[in-house]
Amino acid sequence: MVVSFDLFGTLVAADRPDEPWAAVADSLTERGVPVPDDWEAAYRRSHREYDRGQEAPLDEHVRLALASRDITVTAVTAREAVLAAFDGSVARRDGARAALTAAAERGPVAVCSNCSVPGLVERTLARTELGRGADVVVTSVGCGWRKPHPDIFEATAAALDAPLSTLVHVGDDARTDGGAGRAGARSVLIDDVPLPAVATRLREGRL
Repeated sequence: MVVSFDLFGTLVAADRPDEPWAAVADSLTERGVPVPDDWEAAYRRSHREYDRGQEAPLDEHVRLALASRDITVTAVTAREAVLAAFDGSVARRDGARAALTAAAERGPVAVCSNCSVPGLVERTLARTELGRGADVVVTSVGCGWRKPHPDIFEATAAALDAPLSTLVHVGDDARTDGGAGRAGARSVLIDDVPLPAVATRLREGRL
């Protein structure tokens, strides 16, 4: 058995801006990028077609939204602006570190997270000091597919060098994290097994 954990809502609680377009606008302005008067409309509109289940990187979306208003921004600036806009306060959830430690006693451990902001998962793990508990980090923006798409779970199992059938994925969302079960792995939801109990069940072989 190998184990993967969802991040946001499972291992950590994180603040997210209520108006993301406004947070991104402030971040762009701080970097000297002009923001159009109708930025909210540009931000809310889709500027590229994606396959069902495919991740839409937010930094790419921001560049395309600006380009639709004849404003050019570099990829680096867009990435930095988006990361800063979403890098809010974050805290470890009760039982997170113990669960990672117990999973590591059984084998390789992954964090498997839906996140459209490049670098945000890695920064969050570093800020909460949980990064050392995971052998690999698989993100939707990194692999290109969002949970519950089977490809992100297959990528996670491959990163752990294990068959998908041996993967147990722990998460908080029945629709997204529950996709592990439909993909051929097994999902454990913290509504059914609270995170503080995950470590105990792992050590007892009951997860």
